[in-house]
Amino acid sequence: MFSSALKSFTSNITSNYIISAQPTTSSGPWKIFDAKRKSTGKAASVFVFDRKSLEPSGASLGGRSSAAAVKRVHEEVLERLKKEASALARLRHPSVLELAEPVEETRTGLMFATEAVSASLASLLSEKDEQERGGGVGGRGSRFVVEEADGTKRRRELEIDELEIQKGLLQLGKGLEFLHESAGLVHANLTPEAVLVNAKGDWKISGLAFAGPHESSTAATSLTAISLSEVLNLDPRLPRSVQLNLDYTSPDFVLDNSLTASADIFSLGLIIIALYNSPHTSPLSTNGSLSAYKRLFSSSSNVPTQNNNFLVPSSHPLPPKLASELLPRLITRRPAQRLSAKEFQQASYFDNILVSTIRFLDALPAKTPNEKAQFLRGLPRIMPQFPKTVLEKKVLPALLEETKDRELLAPILSNVFAMIKGMPNGKRAFTDQVVPKLKEVFVMSKATSERDTSREAGLMVLLENMNVAAENCSGKEFREDLLPVILLALESPTHALVDAALSTLPSVLTVLDFSTIKNDLFPVIANVFAKTSSLNIKIRGLEAFYTLIGGSSSGSSTTDNDDINGFSTTTKRATNTSSAAILDKFTIQEKIVPLLKAIKTKEPGVMMAALKVFRQLGDIVDTDFLAMDVLPTLWSMSLGPLLNLDQFQEFMTLIKGLGGRIQREQVKKLRELGSGGGSSSVGAGLASRRQTGGASTGLNGMEGEADFETLVSGRKAGANGNGDLMNDWAAPARPTNNVRSQSHQDQPMFSWQSGNHNASMAQPQPSSMSSLRATGQSSSRAITPDQTLSSFAALAPSSTQWSQPLQPQSHNSTIPMRPAQQQQKSFTSPAASNSIDWSAATQQRSFPPPPQSQSSANSFGSTSRPAANAYSSFTLSPPPTSPQAVGAFSAPPSRPPNSGTFAGTQQPQQSQQPQKSGLDRYESLL
Repeated sequence: MFSSALKSFTSNITSNYIISAQPTTSSGPWKIFDAKRKSTGKAASVFVFDRKSLEPSGASLGGRSSAAAVKRVHEEVLERLKKEASALARLRHPSVLELAEPVEETRTGLMFATEAVSASLASLLSEKDEQERGGGVGGRGSRFVVEEADGTKRRRELEIDELEIQKGLLQLGKGLEFLHESAGLVHANLTPEAVLVNAKGDWKISGLAFAGPHESSTAATSLTAISLSEVLNLDPRLPRSVQLNLDYTSPDFVLDNSLTASADIFSLGLIIIALYNSPHTSPLSTNGSLSAYKRLFSSSSNVPTQNNNFLVPSSHPLPPKLASELLPRLITRRPAQRLSAKEFQQASYFDNILVSTIRFLDALPAKTPNEKAQFLRGLPRIMPQFPKTVLEKKVLPALLEETKDRELLAPILSNVFAMIKGMPNGKRAFTDQVVPKLKEVFVMSKATSERDTSREAGLMVLLENMNVAAENCSGKEFREDLLPVILLALESPTHALVDAALSTLPSVLTVLDFSTIKNDLFPVIANVFAKTSSLNIKIRGLEAFYTLIGGSSSGSSTTDNDDINGFSTTTKRATNTSSAAILDKFTIQEKIVPLLKAIKTKEPGVMMAALKVFRQLGDIVDTDFLAMDVLPTLWSMSLGPLLNLDQFQEFMTLIKGLGGRIQREQVKKLRELGSGGGSSSVGAGLASRRQTGGASTGLNGMEGEADFETLVSGRKAGANGNGDLMNDWAAPARPTNNVRSQSHQDQPMFSWQSGNHNASMAQPQPSSMSSLRATGQSSSRAITPDQTLSSFAALAPSSTQWSQPLQPQSHNSTIPMRPAQQQQKSFTSPAASNSIDWSAATQQRSFPPPPQSQSSANSFGSTSRPAANAYSSFTLSPPPTSPQAVGAFSAPPSRPPNSGTFAGTQQPQQSQQPQKSGLDRYESLL
């Protein structure tokens, strides 16, 4: 007694397993609890027998002798139940319930652990009866909420359809063949209570409490044969669950008192009838009475035969082959007329493609590699015909068990993902069964130095179906179990795997968090992009960057105007949706853009993929970053020698768009600064003047001198190059020593030539003009005659055209005067020297030659004109005399006689009324 109590406290099952609080099903006298092994987490079932279930529910039997007899009977029952558990330990077969922990005796009863089971066949038939009585359709899956060992709840989904029945009966036939021929035993109590359905949907034989050697057995066994006289006489003091069930017993036991193996075949026939009967019970109803059983067999009308449809109601017809061929060879009075367990499996009732597939799966480990490969190629064609539960519980586990064969890894995974797509509970099956196997195959297995092509082929299948994996996997499971597989593929030396891994990014990003993407995934992608020499992977990497910064694979094409420049000329397509950027702005600017700038190849495919990335980040990064880093890179890429016209125009469209955005934001910024008053308004005024392209007419601090000149000279505020340019000479001198003020840099510069304005500005100055700059005079456009005379008085004659006198001319003369502004522009040359080849400049410019003779003397210190060939590129073209005259600006008419000359001479009188000069206006104002 003390030892029994000690065992109850030191039970291996309770210490090694987590057992649920409530039983999930029952099998005869056993209550079955879901359990999980603590060390491995493997699911199991714990069978528990309570001694109290043997006590009669009625009043005490009374008497000391009766109590002793009951106790003796109880001990016999316990020994029989121990025998059942010990028989499971000796019998190892796929169709026999697998024992995990041997039977243990506790203070309350018995306990042993087995493989995980879902229900007994008796409980399934009982649930089906409840469905049919409640108006449900027969054969529909029963759904009951059960509690897991850890306290969580789940739905138990079991079906009893035609394929399930055929598959289960085949498994029972295999189990009986093993018992009869290999073990030399007869089950003797084969009932729905003794048939258990495991987690994979397989039917397993259990309930071996009455098992023993049959009459023709030659196999050595430790089990003793049962005494038919004892087991057939039911004891009313004991519950029915621990005694022989007469409703499924063969007449060999009751009528012939013969312990034959074929008695189990008769019981199997009664189980088949119960599967189709209504209610789902045996056609024999004896109520545990031996005399009632004998009366049934005394009349042929009470015995189930083909003539009475085996006592099955007409509303539940039997399958034709089952009723006409199989059952008549099972339920027959004479044992010699019955099929053996082996012949039962070969019946035509099981001859269909689905059952044959199940049978092939059961024998798959023993098949040759060619047979396995052929089977896996043909399986997808018949897969839609299978019930979903059969796929989940039978086909899928069988295929996953074969993943240890690397040669079959790719076709196995193809079939696995095809099944997951078609399952309504695909997420549960993928998480519970597929993910652990994938982790075992690709992550936990040790990689060899040699290239494993079979493993790479399987990895390719997984990458191609990564969207299915992402849909049927939680974020935590994906990050822990499947992300390492993707990273493994990205770091593979095989380009095809890297390409496929990069292609999975759109589906992967939906289940990963920001931290994982930035810290774990992006660095690997960036490293692959930077080091790869494959153009295809380069493009895939750019597509990955596009996705990471918020690009959508269903976005518009690259030729669509994405109105980044503010002018949308086309209507965006409905599919042009862009998600928010996944990476932050800092990572985009500091990590992705430098990778784009470092691209060496000029292949159009890479350039256009990079353009797509730049287009996407144009709305994300800062304006300053666009101007300083993005636009120069785009210009460099746009000038690639391999781009065609359309591709170049796409680059230009984006460049213009980004430039427009920069301009709009900068103008907006300056206007906002200018609206506050003070010195900020100066910047706004300058920006406004640069936008209009002309001189500002407003009075501000930066242009005070220019506005004062306009005021005192009497010119209109909007005067331009079409006015009296000679008035520049009459402007007052500015007492400043600055070479050029900031405001003067923005003043327009006028050209007397009709050709390139910039070319004339870049011309070097004569040495006589260099002395003027050396005196510290301002190089502004306002130069007075006094300043000019004082400057030129100290100059010695030279051989340049400036040392020759300017001849008087009429208003029709072809020799124009060189304006003061042109001189001022010439003064800005930083290196005036006579070493410049003026003939080269003359060849670049074509001017009409001046006339050979002129009257009058208006010169800078000389009274003679140079020859025609002495004119350089500074020779001024004649002022236009007609609307067809060429040139941006026209020369002013000749000066009046009294306006003064540069050398003290006077110009001849003009035939027309002269226009007042700037000096006259100045004197009139004073």
